[in-house]
Amino acid sequence: MTTRKQISSALISVFSKEGLGRIVEKLHELGISIYSTGGTQKFIGDLGIPVTAVEELTSYPSILGGRVKTLHPKVFGGILARREEEGDLAQLAEYQIPRFDLVIVDLYPFEDTVKSGAPEQEVIEKIDIGGISLIRAAAKNYKDVLVLASREQYDSLFSLLASGKGETGLEDRKAFAKEAFNVSSHYDAEIFKYFDDGQMSALKVSEKKSRKLRYGENPHQQGLFFGKLDELFEQLHGKEISYNNLLDIDAAVGLIQEFKECTFAILKHNNACGLASRDKLVDAWKDALAGDPVSAFGGVLISNRVIDLPAAEEMNKIFFEVVIAPGYEEDALAVLKQKKNRIILVQKDHSSSDRTIRTILNGVILQDRDLSTETESDMKAATRLEATSQQLADLVFANKIVKHTKSNAIVLAKNQQLLASGVGQTSRVDALIQSIEKALHFKFDLEGAVMASDAFFPFADSVEIAEKAGIRAVVQPGGSVRDQDSIDYCEAHGVAMVFTGIRHFKH
Repeated sequence: MTTRKQISSALISVFSKEGLGRIVEKLHELGISIYSTGGTQKFIGDLGIPVTAVEELTSYPSILGGRVKTLHPKVFGGILARREEEGDLAQLAEYQIPRFDLVIVDLYPFEDTVKSGAPEQEVIEKIDIGGISLIRAAAKNYKDVLVLASREQYDSLFSLLASGKGETGLEDRKAFAKEAFNVSSHYDAEIFKYFDDGQMSALKVSEKKSRKLRYGENPHQQGLFFGKLDELFEQLHGKEISYNNLLDIDAAVGLIQEFKECTFAILKHNNACGLASRDKLVDAWKDALAGDPVSAFGGVLISNRVIDLPAAEEMNKIFFEVVIAPGYEEDALAVLKQKKNRIILVQKDHSSSDRTIRTILNGVILQDRDLSTETESDMKAATRLEATSQQLADLVFANKIVKHTKSNAIVLAKNQQLLASGVGQTSRVDALIQSIEKALHFKFDLEGAVMASDAFFPFADSVEIAEKAGIRAVVQPGGSVRDQDSIDYCEAHGVAMVFTGIRHFKH
């Protein structure tokens, strides 16, 4: 049995004609017969290339408003017939069915129609029936048939036709079949998600393309990214983004979304090691860096303002891996590009998924994304001493940061500047002590600072340690059976405490 097959006839049924012209011209040049439907047939005919209407083959017109065109034994028989089976070939001859050796399909744009916000009936009409069936049939019979299921493969098909002069190998056909099932399975997953309407009655995660990373978290681990980074960022400069870069970038984007005022943040290992909000970007950068200039080395930088020259010149004084911003002034970009490996990203406007997924054990866990961001009106006084307007502003500021800090987490802040944080400790007291020691190490005056905790204090020891260090206002979720112990200590020592009722664990 030969594994190489000569294409003698092709069936083409596509939604978009973009890029199709040179394909059909090549098919015509190679002497390959072409069958087609509706608008595709007209497009091919207008190019002056002979084409046979499927309706002529089946003796049935396109019916039901175009819903039924190719669903016929004379079409699917020509695709599914096994060329090495004498019985199959005899039936093709008996019923005058041509053999289709090449099937080119471009599905109705269901996913794009959903994203456009189109009404339900328009979405339903974009559920392809004939096209998806042609893809599955041709891919199933890849031993004899070459299937193309996406315009993205036109270049590959053209090269294959040109180099093989219309002849294909088994490995070629199998590779195209694999991509066809990739397309069809993704299509069906998107249809299910539309009908499921956020109920998550089953988990369907589909990304058609992977991006090979240099390695995973460590050099001995393979790393891949599945997704569409180009929808989120434009990379202007630098080396390839790594697995660890992506984790930090994800954390940085989530954090900066919390701030509307001019803000600069520095992240290391998914946590903010510096963050400040200021009227001028260069001042936000300087005060963010002051939070921990040691950890900032090799970090990921993100701003919610266009990077200007004064900020770029100051940033360029240290080594960092990645910078993210909504844009860059031309002279600022020239400064930042001085380091050839520095990754420079423009963040585009794009909404994030409202759910998160993680793999665990032999399955996955899914949850709603933490979209709660507490404002001053959510800060309910737990003590008779109320926080001042400045303290309230700092408590809101600190609470935004602690939400994006690994638990157990404590954040110390003053005047819209992150002074220090305690990150990922097994004890909340340890997290607090870590943050105090770090702030003092970098010469910050904690007198009058505020403290945010991602979860409640089970005992009064944390507020006692904080008060003795100079903390004068505290925000926490509340909810401990011993909340009153912490409240009583604050009352007795002049510390304002507010409850939000919202816990922000981040494991």
